[in-house]
Amino acid sequence: MLRRIWPVVLVFAVSGAAASVQNPREPKAVLADREQRLWKVPARAADFTEVPHLSVRSRCADTQPPEALTTPTPLLVPVTAGSKVKVSFIVGADGRVHSPLILQSSGVVGDRNVLQTVRTWRYRPATCNGVPIETEGRIEFSRR
Repeated sequence: MLRRIWPVVLVFAVSGAAASVQNPREPKAVLADREQRLWKVPARAADFTEVPHLSVRSRCADTQPPEALTTPTPLLVPVTAGSKVKVSFIVGADGRVHSPLILQSSGVVGDRNVLQTVRTWRYRPATCNGVPIETEGRIEFSRR
């Protein structure tokens, strides 16, 4: 009977000990301050333009810009109060983001977070006369 119970007791003991351990290096005030800085929502400014193709001869009579379906905000690392990250990317005819490129950097870690997040974005693609087309998007994230 004791052989069956000891793994359960061990799991509870380890989880209770892990929950009671606190980081002695950072007082609670410092943790609360860091949390406040991380939870500030960055401002966005987006701009979309059509990607020109040499093989396309006709012009669009009816164009619709891409519609954002899933665009979570990336976590910006607080380096300075006025830090900005500008990103250029292509919204493909499939609605996925292709070729994201950093135009203005705020640091390696911040750029990595932004690129990873932008790659996961999904759009309803832009249309030209009802046909999905590629568009170039530019977006700027900044801390206020």
